[in-house]
Amino acid sequence: MIHRLRHLSFETKLNLGIIAIITAMALALLPFVASITKEALLEEHRKRGLELASSLAARAIDPLLALDFLRLRDLITETREVAYIFIQDRAGRIVVHSFGPDFPLELASANQASLQNPLKVQPIDNGLERLDDIAALVRVHDEPLGTVRLGISRASVSLTLNRLLSTLMTIFLLGLVGASAAATIFARTITVRLDQLQARAEALRLRHVTSPFPPPPPVLPQDQHDEFSALESAFTSMAEELDARMEELLEAQRRLAEQTRLLTTVLDANPDRICLRDTRMIYHAANEAFCQAVGISKTALPNKTDFDLFPEDEAERRHLEGRDVLSSGQRMERHEKEDTPHGPRWFHVIQIPVRGENGQIRGLLRMDRDITAMKDYERQLIQAQKIESLGKLAGGVAHEINTPLGIILGITQLLLDDVAPDSPMADDLRTIERHTQACRKIVADLLEFSHASTSEKVEMCFNNSVMEAITLVRHTFSLDQVTIATDLDDSFPIIYGDPEELKQVWVNLLTNARDALPEGGLIAVRTTLLRDAGAVRLEVADTGIGIDAATITKIFDPFFTTKPVGQGTGLGLSVSYSIIEKHKGHIQAQSPVPKDFPWPLPIDPDRYGPGTIFTVTIPLDHASLEENHGPHPRP
Repeated sequence: MIHRLRHLSFETKLNLGIIAIITAMALALLPFVASITKEALLEEHRKRGLELASSLAARAIDPLLALDFLRLRDLITETREVAYIFIQDRAGRIVVHSFGPDFPLELASANQASLQNPLKVQPIDNGLERLDDIAALVRVHDEPLGTVRLGISRASVSLTLNRLLSTLMTIFLLGLVGASAAATIFARTITVRLDQLQARAEALRLRHVTSPFPPPPPVLPQDQHDEFSALESAFTSMAEELDARMEELLEAQRRLAEQTRLLTTVLDANPDRICLRDTRMIYHAANEAFCQAVGISKTALPNKTDFDLFPEDEAERRHLEGRDVLSSGQRMERHEKEDTPHGPRWFHVIQIPVRGENGQIRGLLRMDRDITAMKDYERQLIQAQKIESLGKLAGGVAHEINTPLGIILGITQLLLDDVAPDSPMADDLRTIERHTQACRKIVADLLEFSHASTSEKVEMCFNNSVMEAITLVRHTFSLDQVTIATDLDDSFPIIYGDPEELKQVWVNLLTNARDALPEGGLIAVRTTLLRDAGAVRLEVADTGIGIDAATITKIFDPFFTTKPVGQGTGLGLSVSYSIIEKHKGHIQAQSPVPKDFPWPLPIDPDRYGPGTIFTVTIPLDHASLEENHGPHPRP
């Protein structure tokens, strides 16, 4: 039976289901409704009997008092719609009744009324039908005179109930027919839509099939062949196809997310400023370097324009340049200079139109590469070429000038021997000698700078070399109120170097420190043996006026000086740098002096300036340092 039902159509199943539901509801509700209706009718029947008995009891008072049996007979004769009626006196004797010649004596005592219960109903079954026997007490001022007894048949109630049930059954049958018709229409509407839904599901399943042979239609279960089964099979196949496509999409999404993270990491690690704008010049994305440069987070950048990120003039320039690239469709490259809080910076700007699959321009990619260091290297290279040419020229000139200077100096010294020491001519000759010596010093520096001179390196005590230079200048410095305090390492480190050249470096450093103390001050000289690094370090610190950030980067350049004309050649620190570089060492300057620098003598920070510290590091074994690290570059 169940197997046959599974092969029926949905419309038939729906009709049978509605008929079964309505029938089950009718079978369940009709007995309940009949029972409630029957009780209601019986209750109404009893109420009507009680009212009739009460009325008869009230009308029987006078005839009973007068013992007027004729009026009592008329009273029971005119009463209708009862099965029987009789009146009893106070002693319970039958006064009148409606039974004819045979009165059922057992009926007289079947129901008795009392003062406590003047109206009493008692069901009675006479073998033919069920009756409601009603006893109504006849009384005057609570004195019983007798009892009116009447019986009401339930046959009318049953007849009324049967008519009502027949009416309900008719309504049920009519409703069943109407519901079947409505179910047929409803099922037909649903089946039409189900067929359409199935067709759409099948079309959706076949839409993205890449195989030249479409997949076979879904196979229905052997025990199910209705519209829902077909729709279920179609949706099952579609769900499988969607699952497969969803897995492919999720895998593609994972790959895309991984590539996006990789690209984002690469872009954020790139120091270039990279940004992407659309054809409306609205920013869509940028790397971390660009966001840091404009002072905005990556999440807040989208939908911003140049006018939201830059000053008006720069925003207008960027906007017009981007528009030109978008309109021309050509790549644009140029160098631009940007003033920043850290000084001027140079950038190599590249703007490239971004095209879609159809070749249409979809946006603009801009990359700003910081080439400040490259510009500095270019400037340094040009300067180095100039210095190299100047060094060659200086070397040749120095050799040519050295001979006449030697002759002038020799003749001057001979003349000094021939004149009186206190004569004016002697003063003039000493002036000539002093300036000739200064010229020879300049020529010697030029020869050193041009590497025209030669030096000889030997094993030497680093501290002794430093102390020799200090001894040379200590007295002269003391005349200018400059104190030299030393803190030398007790290890007496031995290095391999040229004593005279290094002494010249120490004197140059001390002289520069003295020049930074126009009103006197303290110069600290400290040496340290760096055992782990295999090197020795010299620190020369002063409490002078210090060096500003722009100047400190140029102090080792040849001929650069901050002294007035005639008071410096600008070659002292440059020659010192060259000497330390020949010793495979490193020299650097820092201003102001670090706060944690250990001064040998106490100083008053409020009295002295920020100061400058020169640090020289020379390897103990310069050959190994040269092999492993190479010479230090000129700052």
